[in-house]
This record gives sequence, C-alpha cells and structure tokens, in this order.
Amino acid sequence: MDGSNLKLQHGRATRAIHAGYEPADADGAISPPVHFSSSFSFASAADARDAFTGDRPAHIYTRISNPTLDLLERRMASLEDAEAALAFASGMGAITSTLWSLVQPGDEIVTDLTLYGSTFAFLHHGLARFGVTISPTDLSVQKGLDVIAARRPRLVYFESPANPNMRLVDITAVSAAAREAGALSVVDSTYATPCLTRPITLGADVVLHSATKYLCGHGDALGGIAAGRRELIDTIRMTGLKDMTGAAMAPFNAMMILRGLKTLDLRMERHSANAEIVARWLSHHPVVAAVAFPGLGDFPQRALAERQMDRPGGMIAFELTGGLDAGSALMDRLMLIRRAVSLGDTDSLIQHPASMTHSTYTPEERARFGIGEGLIRLSVGLEDPADIIADLEQAMPAI
Repeated sequence: MDGSNLKLQHGRATRAIHAGYEPADADGAISPPVHFSSSFSFASAADARDAFTGDRPAHIYTRISNPTLDLLERRMASLEDAEAALAFASGMGAITSTLWSLVQPGDEIVTDLTLYGSTFAFLHHGLARFGVTISPTDLSVQKGLDVIAARRPRLVYFESPANPNMRLVDITAVSAAAREAGALSVVDSTYATPCLTRPITLGADVVLHSATKYLCGHGDALGGIAAGRRELIDTIRMTGLKDMTGAAMAPFNAMMILRGLKTLDLRMERHSANAEIVARWLSHHPVVAAVAFPGLGDFPQRALAERQMDRPGGMIAFELTGGLDAGSALMDRLMLIRRAVSLGDTDSLIQHPASMTHSTYTPEERARFGIGEGLIRLSVGLEDPADIIADLEQAMPAI
C-alpha cells in the first residue's frame, strides 16, 4: 500500500511519518532505504526507449529522479495537499529552477516588496538581465491586487511570512487576483511550513520551501522543495531542474530531510511556543523599538495570521532603537544564541539583515522595502525559553 494514499484520512503529523512508504516495500525495514545510485539500468533497449519516451515510468538518472527523492517528494506533496512535489539541492535551487521554467524574455513578474536577499538578487540582477520585467509591489494591501489586475503579469511571487520582517500576504486574495489576471502565483512558505500554512489549499499554484530550514530542522542538510499541480511540477522537473540548473538533491540529503519531517509537527509546536514567550519579553524591553511576531496581540496583521496560520511560527523580527551600531553590539555580546544565517534549527540563530542576508539590497532599497538598519532576525530554537531570554538580556546593556 502506498502511504500517500492511506485509506484513512490521517492528520499531517501522521503523514509526515508514514506517507509514501510501507515497510513491505523494503523487506520490512521501518526506516526507508537510501538509494545512492546516480544511474539506473534497463532490461533491454526497448525498456530503455520506453523509459526515455515516458511510456513507462522509470528512474533513469538521479538528476531527474531517484527512489529516495521520490519518497520525499510524495511525502511533501501529501503534507502540502498538492498533486506533486519536486526536490532540489537547495532552496535557491527550487526558486531558480521554478522561475526559469515558468517565465521567458518579455514576461513580467510582480513580486512583493520584501523578499529573501538571494531571491531579490536572482530576480533583479539575474532574470532582469534576460528581459524579464520585475515589478516590486506591496501585495499586503488592496493596491497590490489592483496592480496585478492592471499589469496582468505572467507570474506573481511572494513570501508569507516574509524574510526578514515578518510581513504577511493574504495568500487567498493574491492567488485569486493572479488567477483572474491569467498569472501563476508562487509562494515561498519556508517560514511557515505545511504545519502552519498550506498555500495550495489557499489557491496558490506553486509553494516553495528551503528544506534546509524547518523541514530538515537540524542544520545539517541543504535542500529545496516545490509543490503544486502535476503539470507544473513536471515542467519544472524536465525544464528547470533537468536542463537549466541541474540542482538535484543528493539521496543522502533526502534521507536527512525525511528524518526531519518525522518530528516537524512536534518541533513547530515548540518553536512557536518558545517564540511567543521570547517575543512578549522583547516587546517590553526599553531598547526594542518594535517587535514583529504573528502571535502578539498588537501584530498589525493579527487577523490575517489567525486566518491563514495554524500557529505563529518560530521567527521574530525586532528593531533596536540604536540602529546599525546597536544591532552589531547586541550580536557581539550573545553567548548562547548563535550568530549565523539560516533558520529553523534546534539552535537559536540570530542575524542582522542589513549587513548579512539582505546586504544585496542598497540602503535605499532596504528603506523602501521595510528592512531597517537596526532590524534583527531571530530564529527561536528549542532551548529552554528562559535561557534564550537570559542571553538576550545580558547582551542588551551593550546597546
């Protein structure tokens, strides 16, 4: 029995452990085997021909597909309530492969104002050089929906919550506006994971993840995921992945991410609970000018967060009153929290976007897109929340 088609309608935590695999498929092994082969043999020339023409489903080469990657893809499709999913070597592999597959010179992409730094760089310094128009728009307000209707782009791209300032975008409203305009909607849901938000069920065409983050959860494997309608995922596989980027996930990494998925629901519950405690403490500290966290009562988009997120997540953005210098001083005094990029690890990680992940923006662009010079991004880990707060507290007097 294929675990992705369980007879009972199991919940997401159960599917994260079982979907797509039965021990009977591998001599009773509870843990799925890892297929390290880069290539796969055929019984005959006719067998090979049928595989290459698509007349017979078969693994040919791991850059295209592999049994271990296939299990991860089926499991992620189940978690996202999508028809199909595709694994990549990294989150940027997922983003670039998807966009290379879905746009061409002369097309326009409407994006939200706030994006991950490398995504911003790829769009503005990469695709734009090949004749693709990039139009940053505030998709969190009605005006953004009006822009989609007026410009009728090929694709609408956004994150929710957005990296690094936690802005939310109404996935249902923007996806509907995109569909009405004849555009595809692509959502980076790395911060949320399918435990918090399911963009496909809210109307999006494609959902993307950096699987390096919460899906893996332990900071020890890179990966990316795209999920959506089968026809779109097949196009991304055979165009963006196979022929353009070659950003294939290694089978070992797929095994590590499959292992991480088994505790995803449990970890997201603890990440969210810890982050809420830390966010409430930060909101009362005198040198913290503002805290952005969907679980706070004064979060400007609290109603939207409650509507499209099951939990507030483990990410916090907060602005220090002292700007750039204050951010540097805080980070230099931390003892427990790790100064590092990435997020979603068991360890709490902190970074200063203006000098790190979003340094690809000019100062003017950061100001325009809501990334303050004193903005701090904190990925709250699984440590005792009292210890996380104690580390922040002892570092604050340096500001």
